[in-house]
Amino acid sequence: MRHHREVVPAKRKRVREVAPAKRTRVIRRLDNDARRAQLLGLGRAAFAAHPYDEVSIDTLAARARLSKGLFYYYFPTKRDLYIAVVEATASDLVESLVAAVEAKSTPRDRSVAGVQAYLDHVEKHGLAFVALMRGGIGADPEIAKVLERVRGDILDKFLSGTPIGAFLQTRPLSRIAIRSWIGMVEAASIEWLSTSGVAKEAVRDMLVDLLFDLLSRVLGTKVSQTEYMTVSPPVATGGRRSRSAKA
Repeated sequence: MRHHREVVPAKRKRVREVAPAKRTRVIRRLDNDARRAQLLGLGRAAFAAHPYDEVSIDTLAARARLSKGLFYYYFPTKRDLYIAVVEATASDLVESLVAAVEAKSTPRDRSVAGVQAYLDHVEKHGLAFVALMRGGIGADPEIAKVLERVRGDILDKFLSGTPIGAFLQTRPLSRIAIRSWIGMVEAASIEWLSTSGVAKEAVRDMLVDLLFDLLSRVLGTKVSQTEYMTVSPPVATGGRRSRSAKA
């Protein structure tokens, strides 16, 4: 009679279970300049989409994953953030105008490019631009100062950075005339945003035509839209004007 041997299963080697490594949360800290730029970008987006009173620092701090206290380290108040947004937007506007104008050659093309860049800027910022020009956060002297500086920068660049500028500087009426035209561009832009059915190109061409009419009035001669002025036109006397001049 056969005896069956009991088969004893071989002992399995105990495999030491290794606990999965814990994921280390990497917190990327931005330097002060980068953090400020991040918060400024959030502020620009918020003020472009909402009225001043509806923008919440709590919401912006949460989006930036910062405590409210740390947010206030960079911008002590919402007003400080708004002023920084206005200054950054204004700087972008002036830079875009200069770049657009310098890329063109004839007087007409330069003028068209400058007004086009202005209207593009207005269109991009929409209601935020209207709110800013109509008071922003009330009669705030800091905001008014920023806006006036922008107007002054555009005026100075027109008088010193354009071929016709040298001749305009000899006419005392020039600053008043160009500054008035800048105000007209602002007013026309705001009205255009709130008016349906008016093409941007129509507003642009109207403002450019008015500019050349104004320049002709100041210089006392017909200003060319295709050629640059090379000789200063004589000062008109007795209400009489010179016939033509090249700008």
